Amino acid sequence: MQLTIEHKTCFSYQNPVTQSTQYLRLTPQNSVHQRIISWELRLPGDAVCTTDAWGNVLHVLTLDTPHQAIEIEARGVVEIIDGGEFAADMNHGLSPLVYLRLSTLTQPDEAIRDFARRYYRMEAPLESLERLMGELLLKMPYQPGSTRVTDCAAKVFAAGSGVCQDHSHVFLACCRSLQIPARYVSGYLYTDNVEHVATHAWVEVWIDGNWHSFDITNNTRSTRQHLKLAVGVDYLDACPVRGMRLGGGSEDMQAVAAVQQVNSQQ
Repeated sequence: MQLTIEHKTCFSYQNPVTQSTQYLRLTPQNSVHQRIISWELRLPGDAVCTTDAWGNVLHVLTLDTPHQAIEIEARGVVEIIDGGEFAADMNHGLSPLVYLRLSTLTQPDEAIRDFARRYYRMEAPLESLERLMGELLLKMPYQPGSTRVTDCAAKVFAAGSGVCQDHSHVFLACCRSLQIPARYVSGYLYTDNVEHVATHAWVEVWIDGNWHSFDITNNTRSTRQHLKLAVGVDYLDACPVRGMRLGGGSEDMQAVAAVQQVNSQQ
């Protein structure tokens, strides 16, 4: 299956910004799961391309002249390869043990630890984590607008609802409380469900020498309709756009993403 992606992020500021730097993890990589046919970034200036500590493609965009708006656009065509939907890849020589590290957003409290222990069985790790995924979605139904990006796993778990980012953070907290390496994944999702946005987040768990995908929001381990952008310990490591600025006053951010299937008969 081939997918076209168009993702635009626009920032506007109350006052001129003196200087800004944006860290962009908006470029996917080839893998056993996906093949990049074409991809481009449209930016308001030159960006330095490098690789971050997690192996993601990172563009650093710095604007040194005053500005009151920034427009960032990523677009391309990607083929999703059948047969690679359960086992993930892209480790880049890092030990999976680095993904045992707890972060502010994924710190488990006692309620999360108890929840994880209730369903996990060492003799059947994948099957029991799949059960855990389903039970977590029942406990935390998908509800757009119910949380903020700064909310931690313990807070959203107690609140009992959230979006894909929240589901992923709680599942990461569960896995790491069980001493199972797990990492946050950002990317895109092709779906007919109008309630779900095209930008998406899920989790990869290290079991029996491989990374395995868990999309908690959709209660599936299949990633036949997923395009991976970046990985990290949590949202802050893998989010598509993250930046800092001097000046500007209040900020308004608008992001729109569209993922469509290419008609094979065209």
